[in-house]
Amino acid sequence: MKFLDEAKIFLKGGNGGSGCLSFRREKNIPKGGPDGGDGGKGGYIYIKSYENLNTLIDFRYKQHFYGSAGKNGSGKKKTGSNGSNLIIKVPVGTQILSENKKNLIKDFKESGDSFLIARGGSGGKGNYNFKTSTNRAPRKFESGKIGEEKWIWLRLKLIADIGIVGLPNVGKSSLLKCLSSANPKVGNYPFTTLKPQLGVVRSGEKDVIIADLPGLIKGASDGIGLGHKFLAHIERCKYIIHMCDISFSVDQILSDYNAIRKELLKYGNITGSKKEILVFNKSDLINEEEKYQKLKNLKAIFKQKNNVISCKTKLGIKELIGQILELFR
Repeated sequence: MKFLDEAKIFLKGGNGGSGCLSFRREKNIPKGGPDGGDGGKGGYIYIKSYENLNTLIDFRYKQHFYGSAGKNGSGKKKTGSNGSNLIIKVPVGTQILSENKKNLIKDFKESGDSFLIARGGSGGKGNYNFKTSTNRAPRKFESGKIGEEKWIWLRLKLIADIGIVGLPNVGKSSLLKCLSSANPKVGNYPFTTLKPQLGVVRSGEKDVIIADLPGLIKGASDGIGLGHKFLAHIERCKYIIHMCDISFSVDQILSDYNAIRKELLKYGNITGSKKEILVFNKSDLINEEEKYQKLKNLKAIFKQKNNVISCKTKLGIKELIGQILELFR
């Protein structure tokens, strides 16, 4: 299924039913008086989060949602039935934004969370309500109120356990393919991945959700490239796998690493402070002597554990999976 993380939709609560203009006409009651009932309320629109959803793709094909209208009142003081409420299903992690995207209306962080987003119109009063001591036969009644309507944006921030970050073409999609049964697009050119891809590392105790996130470039925190659309997904990941290409020079590796870290920190403390697993991919492109010398230099620079892998030959993949699962025990 194609991933979609942003959608603009139109909402309109149901219109209220109109009140009724009616008078009693039973036999032997010549002066029955008014008996017009009230109109029913229009249906409300709610947005509710569900754990089994992971994309907003449904909103690509349907952007307009309407609550049911309330029924009109009728004689014998009968109130019209209320319009049925509409529930729109979204994945956990979805945010509701105003039409101009400046105001956050709701953030769905838990499954089953429900939010009233558009109210239905109230029903109009029938002429029975306007009977007074001086006006025994009122011909006045009210029309139903119009339901609330608005445009909103839905934005999905993935709730994944681990997000894979790195410059374009370092092998993020290939790693996701090695770690899980996911089958992302893999290509030897930058920005192969334009939308986040999800995979699951399965174990007996815990299933770890991993997100392959689009390639980050310099200036992404300022909106360059995939910009904020990429960085927004990192906010909810518990950990980060930071990938670098070990076939580059040590100076280039350090430069690439710092470029990513700088963008994470510029975007915010939430993304910049996440614990990371450092992974050096494409070890199959260099010989053992060069690999040994580079690792020696890299260990002096990076104090954390350095994972050397090859997505092509599967070198180090099993050990990396073990390290990932250890984080969630």
